[in-house]
Amino acid sequence: MVLRVAVQMDPISGVDIRGDTSFALIETAQARGAKVWTYQPKHLSWNEGRITAVARPVTVRREQGNHADEGAPETLDLAEDIDVILMRQDPPFDMGYITAAHILEELKGRTLVLNDPEWVRSSPEKLLPLKFPDLIPPTLISRDLDAIKAFRKTHRDIILKPLYGNGGAGVFRVKEDDGNFSALTEMFFAASREPIIAQAFLPVVSEGDRRVILIDGEGVGVINRRPQPGETRSNMHVGGAAEPAELSEADRHICARIGPLLKERGLVLVGIDVIGDRLTEINVTSPTGVQELKRFSGVDASALFWDAVDRRLKTG
Repeated sequence: MVLRVAVQMDPISGVDIRGDTSFALIETAQARGAKVWTYQPKHLSWNEGRITAVARPVTVRREQGNHADEGAPETLDLAEDIDVILMRQDPPFDMGYITAAHILEELKGRTLVLNDPEWVRSSPEKLLPLKFPDLIPPTLISRDLDAIKAFRKTHRDIILKPLYGNGGAGVFRVKEDDGNFSALTEMFFAASREPIIAQAFLPVVSEGDRRVILIDGEGVGVINRRPQPGETRSNMHVGGAAEPAELSEADRHICARIGPLLKERGLVLVGIDVIGDRLTEINVTSPTGVQELKRFSGVDASALFWDAVDRRLKTG
């Protein structure tokens, strides 16, 4: 039987085919004979118990700017017409994101959705690491200004960032004598009602922020993302340069600790961020790095992902 795959993602016309993980997943599925549709979260509906999406069949090729042929829109019954759904739209992790996860969660037992939307919804990427406090840097999550000031006084050189941000946006290093501290906290508090996250700054970040890819709870490879000179952030969205790396003893230890939980929660494709020997994020929404990993090391995490999908389909 032909595998029928729907990918909930941002418009495929705008992706960078050299770096986009969703493109690589579609490309691999297509090479294995699957039929693929894509749709955006705004095209997802719950209607009197039926979960539908207005989706377009898609065929991809490695020709930037001419990389996707999309067919006419079709209304798919996601419980009847589709075998596997990939929840791959980029954050922000807002109520729209959470609502889409709630809707897709209703397909459990009928259509395989990955990563599992119930656990994507319940595993925010900067909160899930709190389950492993011995693996992470000194961390505070709070909206209490006095608590944040006390944390800064203790650790002196800290990172402040939004709790539900992504791609390195809104990440600030605040040194002991930085006069912008009050303005930054005011900005965070004015922007939302959410707590913020503060972490002790790790100087070893100058050597890079490692993105480790896990498939079904197993660490399969790593790339290093080195920040630009004078920059704290290593995210590729903000100019971090990807470079080859090998799994370190610390990487393997972290994967061994967190892997069983990820597998149990149906978080099949995960990208974790490691600075030195400290875990900083567990990315479960739409992690990147799969194409860079294959380019640098030959490890085809996309193929390993579809192997994991096949195993899950066979075991029910």
